[in-house]
Order: sequence, then structure tokens, then C-alpha cells
Amino acid sequence: MFQRSLFLTSSSSPEITYFTSESVSEGHPDKVADQISDGILDELLTFDPKARVACEALCKTGLVVIAGEITLNPETVHNNEKKLSRKIKSYSEIARNVIKEIGYDDPNNGFEYRSCGVIVSIDQQSPDIAQGVNEGEGLHKEQGAGDQGMMFGYATNETPEFMPATVQYAHSVLRNLSKARKEGSVNWLRPDAKSQVTVEYHDGKMKRIDTVVVSTMHAEGVSQETIRNFVIEDVIKKTIPSSLLDSNTKYHINPTGKFVIGGPQGDCGLTGRKIIVDTYGGHGAHGGGAFSGKDPSKVDRSAAYMGRYIAKNIVAAGLAEKALVQIAYAIGVAQPVSVNVNTFGTEKVNRSSIEKAVCKVFDMTPSGIVKTFDLLNPQKNNYTYHETASYGHFGRNHFPWEKLNKVEELKRSI
Repeated sequence: MFQRSLFLTSSSSPEITYFTSESVSEGHPDKVADQISDGILDELLTFDPKARVACEALCKTGLVVIAGEITLNPETVHNNEKKLSRKIKSYSEIARNVIKEIGYDDPNNGFEYRSCGVIVSIDQQSPDIAQGVNEGEGLHKEQGAGDQGMMFGYATNETPEFMPATVQYAHSVLRNLSKARKEGSVNWLRPDAKSQVTVEYHDGKMKRIDTVVVSTMHAEGVSQETIRNFVIEDVIKKTIPSSLLDSNTKYHINPTGKFVIGGPQGDCGLTGRKIIVDTYGGHGAHGGGAFSGKDPSKVDRSAAYMGRYIAKNIVAAGLAEKALVQIAYAIGVAQPVSVNVNTFGTEKVNRSSIEKAVCKVFDMTPSGIVKTFDLLNPQKNNYTYHETASYGHFGRNHFPWEKLNKVEELKRSI
């Protein structure tokens, strides 16, 4: 969100604006739910790469509720069980493993992997939807989109990751805070945390970090001074480049003064409630669909990955300083109903030429996207969907949709 804006009227003075993005840690209740949903997706794809999964989770004190629509091919699952010499994990076992890995292993935190109850309500995918997605069924014989809607991808040359600085630094601060907790640098950190970073821009260019906010769950009895000093000196200043921090940078650390009750005990968690944290921190645009718990036939997820892939390659090719790509679909139809590329006036060549090149270079059909990124075999490509469910789906180079392997082809097509 915008924190404040100041427009200076002198023609020789820069236009100064402020933009803020937030992140949340893997222990945030909504992210606990996201990771459970994607943990289930990972497990099911291991046995049946063509599983149809739409899995939601709810987390509250002592309770996890898992619900949704899941369809597996019984023959495929049976064959994979023989091959792997083990049975597929139960949904409750997956949920407990995720909660344990996050760090909720103490009953005093109000939420703990061994003692929480797990309720499961799972149906199969509607056959009305399935016939539009299954290849060779429905009105269109090619695999169609799993739903209607529009998806966005964004990239900017603001950081080496081609991500907006506000959200990239907000994620990095919390990743390093989590690392300190898991390595035992201090013994009072707990899993739930939030961050917020405000960047000051001059004429649209990043100038400095104006404000950093961090709220972290902690053990009872730890002083505000101890928390503040550790977070500022050992986390923030070792994460954000010193060139962006100055004597006027403001730090708000646990600004309420106490954060002992957190996680699902402090707030109910739901899958898909942190879509801006998952994407670009409010930069660009968002189509409204969440990612976690959805298999790649759902274009809410897979087409958003394609949008990012396209936008990042556009910016890396030097065709624009930033790019926002919109792809829209009709349920059951393979080809997008529209493709739009917005370069915000930063394009180095004609924008319509970029758009035409995008449609020529990239396969944006649902089956084409799955094939491009091999989305049915994430572990073979050294990542998991569970991993995407915290600290954003974009900006980490080992994800296949972050590759810059279309730069030269885009240049040739212009």
C-alpha cells in the first residue's frame, strides 16, 4: 500500500514517492495453512503426476481443518505404491509434518504438531470441470484452462532478482530472522513474524529505505530492548544493503511492545489469504486467485508463473525497465482470450512489437505451461510446491519460471 506521497513543484526537484510492501514468515497462521495445502499437493503429485488437487486448510488453536476437491487415478497410485514401496501419507500426517518443520513443537505456543486435531473433508473434482480440463473431453479437445480469470506477472530491474525492492527486502529480513531462530542464535524467537519495508523513490528510482517494520513472536519475559537490538543489528542491518540505510531510516520493532501469543493461537489461518505477499508486494497487479494447494491445471497458479517468466525475460532482455503481463482465459479453452504487456512508458522498442514477440515466443496454453516448467515433477527439478508457500513464489532463481532462457529469442523476434 502507499504510505505517503510528496510531490515537489520545482522543475529541478525530483518527484519523491514512498511505497511499502509486507512479508510474513512461515510461522504466520495463513502461511501455515498455505504450506499444509502445498505439502499435500507435493505428496499427491509424487504418486500421481496428473492428480487434480484443490486443497484448502484452516488452522486455529489445537485444530487443523483440511477441505477441498482431490481426484487421483487409482491405477497410477497403485503402481506408484509398488514402485516406491511405501503407502501414500495421510493428510493428517502431512499436516503434522509441516507444522513440526515450521517449528510449532511446544504446547506452550498454543499450537503444536503432536496434539492438534486434524479434520478432513475431501471430495472429488466436479466432472463438469474435469471434462473441460481433460484432454480429449468437453467442447474443446485440447487441455483447457481449469477456470476463467486473468493472471498477472511482473518484473523490474530494481534488484538483481528482477523483483520490487520493497517486497524483496521484506522477504529477506524474515528469512534471515527464521534462520536465526532455527540455528539457535537466540532462544527466545518463535515462528510467527511479519515485516514491512518502505522505499523512498526519486522520479521512480529507488533512493533509500525510509522505514522497516518487524514484529516477531517471542518467549515470555524477553525485554523490548533485547528484541529491538537483535532485530536491527543482527538481522536488518545484515540483510539490507548499508547503502540504502541512513541515519533517518526509521525502525519499528514489535511496536505493540509484546508479541507472545502468535501463530494459529493468535489468529485463524486460511489458505490463500496472503496473495500479495505471494507475488509482488502490491506492485503491478493481481488477478485475485491464490496459488497454494492447486495443481498446475489451475491457471490461477500456472499462468501466473508464466506471466512472471515472460515479464522477467522482457526486462532482462533490456526491452523495458519494468513489465506487467496479463494473461486471461476462459474455462475449458486452451488458448488465452487475451494477452497484454504494460511497460509503463519504460519500453526501449515499440510496445506492440514486444506484445507480438511474446505471443510468438511463449506457449501460454495450460499444457504448454506445464511442459515448459515441467510442473508435474517439481522434485525432479529440485524444488517443492511447499517451498513456494512462504517468502513468495517469485525472486528465487532455482524455480523454473525464474529462468532467463528466452532473452535472446525475444530480441530476435522484435
